[in-house]
Amino acid sequence: MNEQRIYLEVPEFTGENVPVTVAATVMKKDQQFIRQGIIHGLLPFGVAFKKEGSTQYDYYISPLEFWKYTGFVYQGEKA
Repeated sequence: MNEQRIYLEVPEFTGENVPVTVAATVMKKDQQFIRQGIIHGLLPFGVAFKKEGSTQYDYYISPLEFWKYTGFVYQGEKA
């Protein structure tokens, strides 16, 4: 049995959170689309946390998972 294997080279990531603004620009969507997609579990590359006693969420978008989903490599904020 001939088995075909595909090897993928994974880019290096800085470990920084991908900002919602960057994700929205890359996906050509507005920021609210990204936020609501993460909150409702429809976008698999991030998580949303609601702080106790707050009405606002904090968002974490994984650079690796965002790359898997979009093909975009986030290199972090330029100093």
